Amino acid sequence: MAYVDGFLIPVPKDRIEDYKEQARLGEQVWREYGALDYVECIGDDVPYGEVTSFPRAVQAKEDEVVIFSWIVYKSREHRDEVNAKVMADPRMQVDMSKSPFDGKRMIFGGFQPFLGL
Repeated sequence: MAYVDGFLIPVPKDRIEDYKEQARLGEQVWREYGALDYVECIGDDVPYGEVTSFPRAVQAKEDEVVIFSWIVYKSREHRDEVNAKVMADPRMQVDMSKSPFDGKRMIFGGFQPFLGL
């Protein structure tokens, strides 16, 4: 059965193009190593909730937008194999001080689908 890694990432609005460039490289590398799908979405209708919300979850600031993304694999084992190759790839060795987002506020996790896929 398929396996999905999901991500929420706060990105400064003035760094969106930098993020898109980084995401395009990420898609290329993940697919090269076997990811079945790679999706990146920019928040469009994600209000700051009173109790909880996408922006609240990543402590988004006024000048930031939330990115919602996911990568699909054949299985959790396949995810682990693909991610090991991706993390060892020199193209993915990023200086986090130059990253277009604050990695400390990124939320991520692995999920087993029960509908779809």
